[in-house]
Amino acid sequence: MAEPRICGVDEAGRGPLCGPVVAAAVILDPARPIAGLADSKKLSARARERLAALIAERALAWSVDEATAEEIDRLNILHASLLAMRRAVAALKIKPDEVLIDGNRCPELTLPVRAIVGGDALEPAISAASILAKTTRDARMLELDRLYPQFGLARHKGYPTAAHLEAIRRHGVPDFYRKSFAPVRQALARPALWADEAP
Repeated sequence: MAEPRICGVDEAGRGPLCGPVVAAAVILDPARPIAGLADSKKLSARARERLAALIAERALAWSVDEATAEEIDRLNILHASLLAMRRAVAALKIKPDEVLIDGNRCPELTLPVRAIVGGDALEPAISAASILAKTTRDARMLELDRLYPQFGLARHKGYPTAAHLEAIRRHGVPDFYRKSFAPVRQALARPALWADEAP
């Protein structure tokens, strides 16, 4: 009897002030194991990039999808994250037998699905998904950094650091920001103040 095809799913980018939330779905190949899989947050950027390439090469199937900043504002970050997860699972070229989600909430799927708190450290398929989601989202932030270098996105990846909040106050809020998030909402409410403070 063939081993059940287990799909791991995780997301990256719930906390940042801008950009999409990205989800990945991965079905690993038991015949082609990948050493070193772990929660992406515990790995260096170099290790994540190396493992992401191996996952793309060796997995039975994988996909990455997202929900946009506009969808995050419309749905809220939780429901946008679940939407990105649904999209990632739907894009898989192989149908899994079970889907394992990192966290405590499951997206609505037509497949058996189970949430595992701390799953990105416990289940290799979820670890692999966390790595693909994180590396994909970081790459998106680097693309945006080249277009908007004044915001320092390459350094903080959109998270609300002091330097990032200062950049928003100085330069305003581009369209790819999440306008429902409090620091962005507050900045939008005071455009005249930025104009006075701008150098």
